[in-house]
Amino acid sequence: MHTTTDYIKPFKKLGLRDLALVGGKNASLGEMYQNLRSSGINVPDGFATTAQAYREFLNYNQLKTPLREYLLQLDTDKFSNLSQVGSSIRALFLQAEMPPALEEAIGHGYKQLTDQYGAGLTVAARSSATAEDLPEASFAGQQETFLNISLESELIAACRKCFASLFTDRAIKYRQDLGFDHMMVALSVGVQLMVRADTGCSGVIFTLDPESGHEEIIHVAGVWGIGENIVQGTVNPDEFYVFKPSLEQGKYPIIQRKLGSKNKTMQYAPAPEQGLVNVDTPLKKQQQFVLTDDEVVTLAQWAGIIEKHYGRPMDIEWAKDGLSQELFILQARPETVYSQKDPSAQLVAYKLLEKGQELCRGSGLGNRIAKGQVKVLHSPREASKLQQGDILVTTITNPDWDPILRKVGAIITDQGGRTSHAAIVARELGTVAVVGTGNASQVLNDNQQVTVSCAQGSTGMIYDGYLQWEEQTVDIGSLPQPRTKPLLILGDPQQAFRLAAFPAQGVGLMRLEFVINNSVRVHPLALKYFEQVEDAEARTIIEDLCVNHPRKEEYFVQKLAEGIATIAAAFYPREVIVRTSDFKTNEYANLVGGRYFEPHESNPMLGFRGASRYYHPRYREGFAMECQAL
Repeated sequence: MHTTTDYIKPFKKLGLRDLALVGGKNASLGEMYQNLRSSGINVPDGFATTAQAYREFLNYNQLKTPLREYLLQLDTDKFSNLSQVGSSIRALFLQAEMPPALEEAIGHGYKQLTDQYGAGLTVAARSSATAEDLPEASFAGQQETFLNISLESELIAACRKCFASLFTDRAIKYRQDLGFDHMMVALSVGVQLMVRADTGCSGVIFTLDPESGHEEIIHVAGVWGIGENIVQGTVNPDEFYVFKPSLEQGKYPIIQRKLGSKNKTMQYAPAPEQGLVNVDTPLKKQQQFVLTDDEVVTLAQWAGIIEKHYGRPMDIEWAKDGLSQELFILQARPETVYSQKDPSAQLVAYKLLEKGQELCRGSGLGNRIAKGQVKVLHSPREASKLQQGDILVTTITNPDWDPILRKVGAIITDQGGRTSHAAIVARELGTVAVVGTGNASQVLNDNQQVTVSCAQGSTGMIYDGYLQWEEQTVDIGSLPQPRTKPLLILGDPQQAFRLAAFPAQGVGLMRLEFVINNSVRVHPLALKYFEQVEDAEARTIIEDLCVNHPRKEEYFVQKLAEGIATIAAAFYPREVIVRTSDFKTNEYANLVGGRYFEPHESNPMLGFRGASRYYHPRYREGFAMECQAL
C-alpha cells in the first residue's frame, strides 16, 4: 500500500541527493529552498511528484507494453516516423486515467499550499526528468511547463500532460542521440507557487560569460512578462554584464548594459483555458531596462551564492513579481558548455581574407566562420528542404527544432539574444550562429550562397557569396613566453573576452578613440551641445541612443566607461594601459554630429590632435567627459 509520501515530496524535504527520485530540476529546487533561503535568496515553495508516481501511472494504465512497441517502431536512422511515433505515445498518456491514490496525493499537496498561502493561489507545473540537468547534458526545454493553474482539477490535468511530454518528438530524439534508455527515464512534476512575472519581468543568468566562457562574469538577461520569450528567442532581451571581483569587493560591478528591443510581452490570456498570449510592449517600456542597477546587483549576488554552493558554473532562471515587486529564483542547473571545455585546449583563430557585401548582422556566436547555401524555413515541418551543411535561416527556434539543428552549417535567426534557444543549442553543438538579425529571413533567399562570420567579436555578419578565410591553430599551452611582455593593442570592447584567452600579459595600449568609435559612435560635443546639431538624421540617431539619458552627455560617459570596464575586466588582474582619444579632425568629424565641432584641415595628421586638443577651448569639455568616464 503506497502512502502520500511515496508519490509527492515537499521542496523542504528535497535536495541534490534526490535526483533519481524527482529529477534534476526539482532536486535543485529543493536544494535551494532548504539551504539558500537563509542567504536571502527567494525560492517559491512547492512540492514534486516522485519517479515512483510516474511509474505507478504507467502500471495503473498498463502502458509499458504499448510504449515499448511504439518505441520499437521508431526509425532510429533517419527518424522519418518520429512525429507519428511521438504523437501515438502522447495519446496513450493523455487518454489514461490518473490513479486514485496519486490523484489524492497531488490534491493533498495542493491543499497544503492553499492552507499555507490562502485561497486564490496559482501554481506552475514544471516537468523534471530523472536523467535531467546532469552536468554532461542540459535537456533544456525537452519537456513541458504549464502555468497559472488555479484549480485542483486543472493541476491533475497538467500533471498528466507533463507525463506525456516526456515523449515529445524532441525529447525522444534527444534521448536517442545521447544513448538514454527511454524506459529508464521517469518524470517528476514540480508544483511551484506562481510568481506573477506576467505583470513584472523574468529572464536567465549565467555565472560565466555565455559566449566566451570567461569565468569572472555574471551575465543577466531579462524581458518583460513571462520568460518563454527569452528562451524561445522571440524578443531581444536586455543584457547586463557583472564583474565578480567588483561584486565581491562591494564596488559597483555592472561593467556593461545593453538595451534590448523587448517588443513583445508574454502574459496570461483573459480566459485561463486560452493559456498565454504575446502582446505588443508599449514603446515606453521597450525603451526602459527591465531591472534597476540595484536589482541586477541583487540577482548577481544570489547567482554568486548559488554558484559557490553548487561548486560549478550555473544556468539560472529568475522572475520579478509585478504585484509584490519581489525577485525570485525559479530554477538552477549546471552550465553545460564552457564548464566542460579544457582550458588548455588548442585555439583556432579565423580571419576573413576578402571583403564581401554585408547582407545583415546580429549577435554572433561561435568565434568561427562558415559558408553554405541558405534555406529559409518557417517551421520544423519543412525540415526535408534542409541538406547537411545548409545555412538555416528562420524567425526564431524552439526545442521543436532540435532534431534538425545538428545537420546545419550555421543558424541565423531574426529574433533572440545570447540566451535564446538558438544561441544555447548553437553553443552546445559548436555551431556558428547569428541571432537577433531583425531581417535575415526577408533579405536572404533559398539556395543563396553566403559566408557567416562570427570571427570579429560579438557581432556576427552574413556576407553574399563564398569568401576566402584562413584558420590558424595554436596550442596555447606550448607557447614559449618571451622576455619582453607580450601586450595587446585593443580598442573594441566586443572582442575583449575572446582576446583575453590569448596568452598576452595584458593590454599595452587601449585606444579610447577606438572605444568611442565602436561603442559610443557620437561626438562628445554633439551630445553636450545637441542644439547645434542641425542634421535631422544625426539628431534622430542621437535621440535614439540617449533614450535613457535625460542629459545626453551622460550617455557618452556611461558608454565609454562601460567600454573601458569591459576591456579591463576581461584582462583582470593583468595590466591595461589606457590612452585618451587621439582621433584626427577628419575622424572626429565622421562621428555622429562631429562635423559641427571639427575644423577642416588639409593635413589632419599634423594638425589639431593629441594632447593639444585636451586643453584647447574647442575640445576640453569633451576631454573632461573622457576623464569622467575613466
